[in-house]
Amino acid sequence: MSNMTLFKSGSAVPDYLREAADSTTKDIAGSSGGKQISIKGGVWRMVVGGEEVAKNEDRSMNVVVISAGKGVSRTFYADKYEEGKDIKPACWSAEGVVPNEEVPEPQGKTCATCPQNIEGSGDGKSRACRYSKRLAVALENDIGGNIYRLSVPAKSYFGKADGDKMPLQAYGKFLSGHGIPITGVVTEARFDTAEAVPVLKFRAVRPLTREEWELAKAQSQTEDAMQAVEFKMVPSKKESQPALPAAFKEAEVPAKAAPEKVVAEEVAEPTKRPSKAKADAAPAPAKNVADILNDWSTDDE
Repeated sequence: MSNMTLFKSGSAVPDYLREAADSTTKDIAGSSGGKQISIKGGVWRMVVGGEEVAKNEDRSMNVVVISAGKGVSRTFYADKYEEGKDIKPACWSAEGVVPNEEVPEPQGKTCATCPQNIEGSGDGKSRACRYSKRLAVALENDIGGNIYRLSVPAKSYFGKADGDKMPLQAYGKFLSGHGIPITGVVTEARFDTAEAVPVLKFRAVRPLTREEWELAKAQSQTEDAMQAVEFKMVPSKKESQPALPAAFKEAEVPAKAAPEKVVAEEVAEPTKRPSKAKADAAPAPAKNVADILNDWSTDDE
């Protein structure tokens, strides 16, 4: 089955369930953060709040592209990826033009002239700085429901069309040439089995109905859609420490004045005061629901 649907029956989510405030589900799931669909290992993976919750091994998935990020994002990793290790990029750019302002050590003034953007700077003839395009997508039978981030890597974005198998950029040009918005069609994203690494190819399946089109347009204006395509890295705690305002900067220690000569005399020995630091020190801190997610299966199955 090529479609990835929410329910096995293919039914859309009824409004009376979608609009219901379900605190029980939220209590169980906890804070979800963001929702995304990953293609790691050539498998569709649902990731919620950074944690994989389900997967589907079908070769294709039908979605509606709700929104897309501006430009083509870039990320450079100084260290090689290690399974299970959270490695942050050393440099990144949301739109692929210049490094973001929050990058602690930019690799170049512009992405076009950056040494990490030269062929051969990565493994083999590749570039060390990676391209990706962020999409906000909804499942075909749940257009008005959850929005997921789908990050499309360089080999799935650039390249030439092979019949109706098109990388994303060529697919966008194809639709534009026919005067059709990408948000107005159901798009099939399919793994290219001729590739050694996960590579997606895209094609149009059908136009949306008028009702679906109105839903897709409304979804594109939501906060979830904007967050799905937003490219934002969180600096480490050390990097995120704000600089002290001038008024709070440490004062310079004045030079010691030469001691005055005094006449020795008998004086009472002064009582030593406890230091303020010690006095103020604080004590040590002691789908029905059983069918949900269609053919998604968890690693426990």
